[in-house]
Amino acid sequence: MTSNRTLLALSLGLALAAPLALLARSADITSLPSAPTADQATTSRLVYGLLSDSRYAYRPRALDDAMSKDVLKRYLESLDPGKVFLTAQDVASFNRYSTTLDDAIKGGQVEPGWAIFALYRQRVDQRIGHARKVLKGEFDFSGDERYEYDREDAPWAADDAELNALWTKSVRNDWLRLKLAGKQPDEIRKTLDKRYANLLSSVDELKGEEVFQTFLNAYAGAIDPHTDYLTPRSAANFTMTISNSLEGIGAVLFKQDDVIVIRELVPGGPAMMSGKLKPGDRIVGVGQGTSGEMKDVIGWRTDDAVELIRGTANTQVRLDIVSAEAPMDAKPARVVLTRAKVRLEDARAKAETITLPAADGQPARRIGVIKLPGFYQDFEARRRNDDTYASASKDVERMLGEFRTQKMDGVVLDLRGNGGGSLSEAVELTGLFIDKGPVVQVRESGGRVSVDEDRKTGVAWDGPLAVLVNRGSASASEIVAGAIQDYGRGLIIGETSFGKGTVQNMVDLDRWPANEEPRFGQVKLTIAQFFRPGGSSTQNKGVVPDVSFPTSVDASEYGESTYDNALPWTRIAAVPHVQYGNFAPLLGQLDARHDARSAKDVEFQWWVEDVRTFREEQAKKSISLNEAERRAERDSFDAKRKQRIEERKKLGIALDPLLEGRSDDGLQADERNVAESVAREEAAKKVTDPLLRESAAILGDAIGLLGKDAKLASQVLPEARTQGHWVD
Repeated sequence: MTSNRTLLALSLGLALAAPLALLARSADITSLPSAPTADQATTSRLVYGLLSDSRYAYRPRALDDAMSKDVLKRYLESLDPGKVFLTAQDVASFNRYSTTLDDAIKGGQVEPGWAIFALYRQRVDQRIGHARKVLKGEFDFSGDERYEYDREDAPWAADDAELNALWTKSVRNDWLRLKLAGKQPDEIRKTLDKRYANLLSSVDELKGEEVFQTFLNAYAGAIDPHTDYLTPRSAANFTMTISNSLEGIGAVLFKQDDVIVIRELVPGGPAMMSGKLKPGDRIVGVGQGTSGEMKDVIGWRTDDAVELIRGTANTQVRLDIVSAEAPMDAKPARVVLTRAKVRLEDARAKAETITLPAADGQPARRIGVIKLPGFYQDFEARRRNDDTYASASKDVERMLGEFRTQKMDGVVLDLRGNGGGSLSEAVELTGLFIDKGPVVQVRESGGRVSVDEDRKTGVAWDGPLAVLVNRGSASASEIVAGAIQDYGRGLIIGETSFGKGTVQNMVDLDRWPANEEPRFGQVKLTIAQFFRPGGSSTQNKGVVPDVSFPTSVDASEYGESTYDNALPWTRIAAVPHVQYGNFAPLLGQLDARHDARSAKDVEFQWWVEDVRTFREEQAKKSISLNEAERRAERDSFDAKRKQRIEERKKLGIALDPLLEGRSDDGLQADERNVAESVAREEAAKKVTDPLLRESAAILGDAIGLLGKDAKLASQVLPEARTQGHWVD
């Protein structure tokens, strides 16, 4: 979350106009065929058959003329979400497809998707051409113009003139940001011209599979928000993410100035272990084995280059590298690496310790923290009975064992930003804290309800527990938090969660024709809805915390409730489960202590202030193009930042020097120095998290209150003798 939207507002061309589903690059500008392929026609029919069949889909919807209109609307929104390329006249011209897309998808005749995209691509060329022309002029920022950058709810522009006026303001905003960052006119003009050229290339160089995926997802999204079609390549990447592992060299790559650049090295991967590569190094050639042809990858899409570099473990790949410090015309160095199976360390669970000082007659306490960014599992390795398979629950169980050995006083499970993952991992992880019992109820399309249970006797951690959630905690995170809350096993702290209460399954479209090689892709299909042990769904409502922090993102802006076709909240019958505790009698005192302590916590109050500022700026939906006004805003922001740095020094709170100069530089992520950006991000990971620290303090309060008040302890923890050592 940015702390000051005014200073960080992006251009229309990049922040709103570029569709996430379509931004990709290729070495072959002619790679987009003029019509869909035979395989894509077959895929369209297969997807229709799957999504319209109640044996598979949880909530099938008839693909009729009414849905056809919805598919068209969603397709246009995915192409042009900011409404900055297409005019109202363009959109009106597509009405001829409004009642025929249903027949096109059913019959596999998806040429309308190509026809719509063709005009969209022409409009992108026109708008970017206008933006680059504007750059050649002079700029005056003494007027009172405002740039309306939030166009989600705006009507389509009437004509080219209206869109050109909008783009002119977008360019002026980009120019002003760079000017305020101290850049000179020639440098600004060069930076922005390259930026707009890159945006144009990102659309010009699309492949047919991406246009097809976007078109089919307009149909899939009309079924429900979490049903998606994935091309074979997208499906492989999804599997890699959920399994938390890949076979390759262990490097994160991106494209900068038409060159593939190393952004990060994965700890323990071949690239890092070689000692020959570092962030910022550029890959200009790739060869297979010890003698395969070296292919020049300058100008390639990132994912095309990645496909060459990845490969089966124990095979070799040769890379031609131009170091970060050398000019691009320098002679590249050849590096030979042996591929290996690599764990994605950034996505793994991580443990740390927070020490709470003695206070209010209570001793110092040590709270173990487990940060879990996702519920990952390497399904294929587990099927092979490979004991080393990646697993979130296995990693967390190991960390809990270490906490027991270290005699931690409590544990905070941090699920903020955890969007979910494997359902089985959520069940197994919950079982680490409860001694057998139901974790989640699953209702299928026909109404049948099954119960996923923890069947393992014993627990990995029976002591004090808190689960920290925010609006980004979804799906499997909500299963865990909901079950912990229903069992009364721990405190839920933070913000109301996302509200995704549906279950998806990957369906391989190649299984029916039994293809040896992937051809048709996969569908992530909603197959069921889950409910907590107590019978309530997390759908739409999410998990409401026991102790709340200020809301950083409103439910009207982010979460399940923002989808126009999300399933409604409902409930079913509860299933018998142990009630280890009831924290209701304790919450008043916890809230009072939290309020008193956080009011004195400088960094927590800074966070509250930043949230308030962000929400105020977000509500404006526009930004001034007056230089004096913007400079005053920037100076105010810089003064506040410097004041905080000085206050931190007085309080003895260390801050890495890399984080002290954080004024807006006006650049996009791919325009910055890679090594410096990575170093800054690593430094930011070490900054104290006031919300995590306060969560540990709240858990410490609960331990102390229950330890000194036997009557309260008996009310809150009736099962304390059989589960949980909350009481000292």
